[in-house]
Amino acid sequence: MNRSASWPRPTVATSPTLPGFAPRLSSGWSSRVFLRRHALWPLLAWLALSLLSMGLGGDFWLADRLYAWQGGHWSLQNAFLTEHVIHRFGRDASTAAWIGVFALWLFARGRPALAHWRRPLAYLLLSTLIAIVLASGLKSLTNMDCPWDLSRYGGDRAFFGLFDARPAALARGVCFPAGHASAGYAWVALYFFFLMLRPRLRWAGLATGLGTGLLFGFAQQLRGAHFLSHDVWTLAISWFVALALYLAMARREAPMAVRDALPLLGGAAR
Repeated sequence: MNRSASWPRPTVATSPTLPGFAPRLSSGWSSRVFLRRHALWPLLAWLALSLLSMGLGGDFWLADRLYAWQGGHWSLQNAFLTEHVIHRFGRDASTAAWIGVFALWLFARGRPALAHWRRPLAYLLLSTLIAIVLASGLKSLTNMDCPWDLSRYGGDRAFFGLFDARPAALARGVCFPAGHASAGYAWVALYFFFLMLRPRLRWAGLATGLGTGLLFGFAQQLRGAHFLSHDVWTLAISWFVALALYLAMARREAPMAVRDALPLLGGAAR
């Protein structure tokens, strides 16, 4: 393959399993299409959902109904399914999955035949770890309360928004963004992982991350631990971490499985 080929007319590989990253971004309209689909559209969706949930009261609208549905208290806060299965076991399962990927990376490092798996696996390890650490770290800085802390939902605190002045005497809130949901949403990086290796599986990878994050996030909303916006921001953090790391690493590698990547980039038909 000619590594210097530029979009939108690359030299098409004859083997769908060549090592490297797909697609490599270069100057031209194809790079703009890729960024529009993977950066601009998600950014606009995040802004719209943030406005709906935080600016227009969507958080309270949903939390009010979940709270009323449970009889005016968070009856699922300590339920076996929501706390022990989804919250605790789900967290442990996500950790075990990360350790499994790390083990695969170590295994690939010792097998020359698996050399083309090393960088994608390293990408997946870094992306998921950074997303989880970043989401968890921000919780200590944003100083926002959980729904169950608020007097509106049986707690003892008034609500203060993200940019509201908070009384110094009030205990710090550590609920925004959603830390537990990040253990699921961080795996949206599977979209780019498969884009590097098996582009046809990228949507299955995305569905895995989104589905796991939705499960973890909604369970926490049922427990009164988070508002909808907390999960929206966690998803945005996870996606843009995955995208930024992919762009940083993809620029250093040649295309792979170009014929599979062309439809995503809006290139010529096969």
